[in-house]
Amino acid sequence: MRYKKVCIEAFGYELPETAVTSVALEERLEPVYKKLKRSYGRLEIMTGIRERRLWPEDMPPSQASTKAAEKAIANSGIAKEDIECLLHTSVSRDFLEPATAFVVHDSLGLPPSALIFDISNACIGFINGMVTLANMIELGQVKAGIVVGGESSRRLIDATINELLNDPEVDRGKLKDGFASMTLGSGAVAAVLTNQSLSKSIHRIVGGAVRTASQHNGLCRVEADTCFYDPASYPNMHADFQGILKNGVGLVNETWDAFEREIGWKKAEIDKIFSHQVSAVHHELLFRTLEMDASIGFSTLVYLGNIGSCSLPISLSIGIEQGRIDPGDKVVLMAAGSGLSSIMLGLLW
Repeated sequence: MRYKKVCIEAFGYELPETAVTSVALEERLEPVYKKLKRSYGRLEIMTGIRERRLWPEDMPPSQASTKAAEKAIANSGIAKEDIECLLHTSVSRDFLEPATAFVVHDSLGLPPSALIFDISNACIGFINGMVTLANMIELGQVKAGIVVGGESSRRLIDATINELLNDPEVDRGKLKDGFASMTLGSGAVAAVLTNQSLSKSIHRIVGGAVRTASQHNGLCRVEADTCFYDPASYPNMHADFQGILKNGVGLVNETWDAFEREIGWKKAEIDKIFSHQVSAVHHELLFRTLEMDASIGFSTLVYLGNIGSCSLPISLSIGIEQGRIDPGDKVVLMAAGSGLSSIMLGLLW
């Protein structure tokens, strides 16, 4: 992937007010912990996540996404009537049909001429959306568009806790596997992309690379096809934490090699890296495998957890707010998702 005309004009994000600590989740598992003689604090020790945020039970994904999108559009200075495409990219969605993009489009009051649809691809969905919109802009199909997503993890966490509490054969292995679901948090984020002719920021997307290892599609599964307005059906995720760690980091390493060949950027030239955040163990192993200085990374994992497809772009948004990126910096986005798939994008800030 190579781009000459695509700019990131602005981000906007929204976080829930309610913070839930890892210890609070463990306390809900008190009977299991007593049975297995476990002590509180293991979840944070294993994952590096102190807390995550959760939406109220009555907050649909579209509502959170709309709030983030309103902020992104306001920050961009692009008029709503000039938004020609909206892509909704989270795993969480309001219904099976229609696409949640329609609800967000209507709530924002975007023009009827805008192209709108959902993209869902686990934790990599938002970056898939950025690539799809960037392709449209590069081809001249649209001049400005928005990528948005809102993830809600409350029901998945509740389902995991209930399964562990009701399993008469629960053991330490099952408890450890359940920790993957309990790393999750909630949040919403949006990005406005434009043709450089409209851009005031000139934060360019230079290009990127993709690699897929679909033979590992069984490492993380959510088998029930659920949506927000189906409260009787709770999703339940089963993940091979160690398998994802081993194979995911290896795939990212392959993707880096392809990215370096495609873009021509060497490791020593990179000023900042924003990556998908699963756990502190994954984060540390990623930089060690790539033989890169972890100090150029930026993490919100400890207080936001893993927000699925929104994790990377929310961290990027917060990093921008905190002044962690300077004009002219070479920035790399490292996205990874179950399946397994990895995308790297290079930004010239």
